[in-house]
Amino acid sequence: MVRKRWWIALAGTLVVLVGTLTYSHRMSSLPAFAVGLRPTPTADAPAAVSGARSVALGGLLPIEEPVPSAKSAPPGRIRVAAGSVEVRYTFDGGVGRPITDHLGRHQLRPLGQNGGALRLVRQGSGLALSYPDRCRLAREKDCPRAILEGERDDSLNPGTRRLRYGASVRMTHADLADGANVVQKGYSVGRVSQYKLQVDHRLGHPSCVLAGKGAIYRAEPIIDVADGRWHDLACTRTRDELTMLVDGVPAASVAVPAALSIANAEPLRVGGKGTSKSNDQFAGEIDNVFVAIGS
Repeated sequence: MVRKRWWIALAGTLVVLVGTLTYSHRMSSLPAFAVGLRPTPTADAPAAVSGARSVALGGLLPIEEPVPSAKSAPPGRIRVAAGSVEVRYTFDGGVGRPITDHLGRHQLRPLGQNGGALRLVRQGSGLALSYPDRCRLAREKDCPRAILEGERDDSLNPGTRRLRYGASVRMTHADLADGANVVQKGYSVGRVSQYKLQVDHRLGHPSCVLAGKGAIYRAEPIIDVADGRWHDLACTRTRDELTMLVDGVPAASVAVPAALSIANAEPLRVGGKGTSKSNDQFAGEIDNVFVAIGS
């Protein structure tokens, strides 16, 4: 009888011990699971974008991934520059400061997808912007993409006024593709006006583009600038002509209507028309970006 009671007591002790260990394990598992939960978005803490990156190691610029929106808000009335405007970007401030123009305004932010990164590299006594290498992946949608993009800024809309814009670029033939946008504001489709500098096709030809009212005007010289050297590329729109200059020398021109007005709600972009697929991604290096209106 004594031995039977001893076995009963031992069994009861084991049941209590197993139950305690199971409860303890379940309780210790809860915080680890909770850490893995995605926090509920609030007004002060919006939902994170999947795959977003923010790095600032060495010469890398901190990249943001654009937050998709269901539908863009109507742009409202689109205005044009009220007077003379000039912005210049030298990128000499380094990675520790926002990218702004020479007067500390008109900020540009780096945007990227699929691991695309922008780097600041040495150029003479200053810095230049280096873009991702030309992508050779089988699926273009998987390619790394990265650009600089500003906010909506109607003061950079020239309307019909005199306009100058451009940049210095360094490219090789390995950097070329069917489209490589250097600087642009607006689009050429959807009846949205545009001014743009690009190095299009695989021949290394630079070109200046104006678009509006369904028409596109392009000045493209038969000059290969993808030779591994720096070239100054500039576009000048006078009353009725668009001229492309390469290293300070007029190289091509095209007639444009005097009434052609360039005004849109799009931001200034450097290195591509966006970060989505088929963004005309630039590959190579860019420096000394400028836009001047009315001067």
